[in-house]
Amino acid sequence: MGIPGVDEAVEAFEAAAAEFAAFVRRGLGGRGSGGGDPLRGQADACLDGLGGSVRVDAMVAAFRVRLAAAYAGKAAALDGPARSPGEHTAQEMGVVSEVACALTVSERSASALLAQAHELTTALPLTLAALQEGDLSWQHAKVMVDETTGLDAAGAAALEARFLGPDVPDRARECPAGELVPSRFRAKARAWRERHHPVSIEKRHARSVLDRRLEYVPDRDGMAWLSAYLPADRAAGIWNGITATARTLQGPAETRTMTQLRADIAAKLLLSSGTADDTSVDVSTADGGPADVLPGNDLMTGQVPSPAAQVLVTVPVFALMGLTDEPATLDGYGPIPASMARSLVADGAGSFHRVLTDPRNGAPLEIGRQSYRIPAAMRQWLRMRDGKCPFPGCNNQSLDNEADHLLAWADGGTTGISNLGQPCPKHHRLKHTTAWTPTAASIDKPPGWTSPTGRHYQSEHQDWEPPWLPAQILAQFPDQEHSPTVPNYEPDDQKRASTAPEGILPDDFPEDPLPECALFQEPKGPLAAGGFRRARPGD
Repeated sequence: MGIPGVDEAVEAFEAAAAEFAAFVRRGLGGRGSGGGDPLRGQADACLDGLGGSVRVDAMVAAFRVRLAAAYAGKAAALDGPARSPGEHTAQEMGVVSEVACALTVSERSASALLAQAHELTTALPLTLAALQEGDLSWQHAKVMVDETTGLDAAGAAALEARFLGPDVPDRARECPAGELVPSRFRAKARAWRERHHPVSIEKRHARSVLDRRLEYVPDRDGMAWLSAYLPADRAAGIWNGITATARTLQGPAETRTMTQLRADIAAKLLLSSGTADDTSVDVSTADGGPADVLPGNDLMTGQVPSPAAQVLVTVPVFALMGLTDEPATLDGYGPIPASMARSLVADGAGSFHRVLTDPRNGAPLEIGRQSYRIPAAMRQWLRMRDGKCPFPGCNNQSLDNEADHLLAWADGGTTGISNLGQPCPKHHRLKHTTAWTPTAASIDKPPGWTSPTGRHYQSEHQDWEPPWLPAQILAQFPDQEHSPTVPNYEPDDQKRASTAPEGILPDDFPEDPLPECALFQEPKGPLAAGGFRRARPGD
């Protein structure tokens, strides 16, 4: 029996391949490459052809998946039922070996393909359909397989629907999965998976922290890799502290790159006791010569400056109060256990900024009481709104970026949040030295970008989710219906809602978390600062 829709899929592939061939012909100067402006037409055809090649690659990958899964099934039918575990293993080895030889790949790669093909054809129909239509690359499909591993059928379906479901109300906002580079799609899928995993992040973190370790791997040319597996708050604190220190050492006379400075600082900190009289360790440049010593630079003498590296910890307000165990978000990392976030806030970690989220929709609400002045508040808000450099596909985290006017001040641009972006240094230069231009932003949406050829590329948006509601809140709204969540691992006294119940916030609660004056208003009523209390008449 054949697979439904095969003929239609083959016809769609033939049409996509024909369109791709036409782009190649025009872009590379073949037949039909003339026109009003041949050079411009060929340049556009090259870009269109590159985009078409991605679609064709995806469709080929989908057929490869279907063929691999179909061969495995037909080979099993031809072999018949295995009469022992050993015979079953031998049959599987035979299938893997045959596929490996047909594709000229290793047996390990063939085994991985067969496993991925099985998942896509049996458990991830939306992913396979998107791959077949050319809307999703093979790299994206592998990310989906990876991130659904360990989830039950309902959990895998929920994650798939979040990013690929056409009619799901809470589908990932604005940027379709196929328009994200695979690494950014993995970050988004993993963040959602962490929040909706059938086992709470608190329990998984408690198990994983026991696996913390330091690893050393020799490499070529007299080099080696040193890596540490640590709790996220410690790793983020180390990384951002080293980055902040590296910035203080940059200057006109400093020839080392930021990457080299980070490595030198980490080596010095790990090899020295940190005391001023410890001079037994010398940090050298990559070519083996002594590193430059700048005025005020104590890196070579054992005393490394350690400026505070500001890290945002986005904490749902009820989780901060200890009423729910909803995950918090560590800037540059992703979801962390609520207990870790509470510890960071309670211990007064000077390098961490607390960010509360709105109980109505999960969006950022308030950035601590230190940020009163307009420039500081807006810079902090940009970090929350964008999370990283807003250029499509860029992974540069917000700590490395600077606020920038989208429409220059000299051209009439304002200093409102909707006219600000936070590109990384590389894409900041791209804006000012090429015809790449950012498009309009808003209070909660980062700017997109328009290329010199006129093509528009949308920026990645944050996926704020409605928070979990504790028993104290739910008890006040007994008649309110809450949308079920799949999978649902939350305790009975912690339920997620698609929207907060009517009346949960006082009438004077600020709708706009960043009014133009940039002075953050403090909530009043049942969510007043200083702790939770049950609402009373008149609140």
